[in-house]
Amino acid sequence: MADQNSEFGSFLAGFLIGSLAGAAAALLLAPQSGEETRTLIREKSIELKDKAAMTAEETRDRAEKLIEETRDRALSAIEEARVKAVAVLEEQKAKLDAMTRKSQGTKSI
Repeated sequence: MADQNSEFGSFLAGFLIGSLAGAAAALLLAPQSGEETRTLIREKSIELKDKAAMTAEETRDRAEKLIEETRDRALSAIEEARVKAVAVLEEQKAKLDAMTRKSQGTKSI
């Protein structure tokens, strides 16, 4: 699962960098006046900022969900281990009690 998140992060970073480079090249090579180009750059940067914010929010939501799922699994595993430990402890206590009774019975003979 960690590899998938790492791969997704790498893809997302590459996508954003490629988008910026492509947009910058297109704007610089476009046959427009300086003012039109600056306006277009401003609009594209606002659009890109909004997309980045949305992607960051989606990533944060996904991370929070994964944290919650992991916490639930960990608590479940801890509870399962506790139940098993109690069962083993009770079993060993019963064996010890049986051995104690047996040894006390042997001493009285």
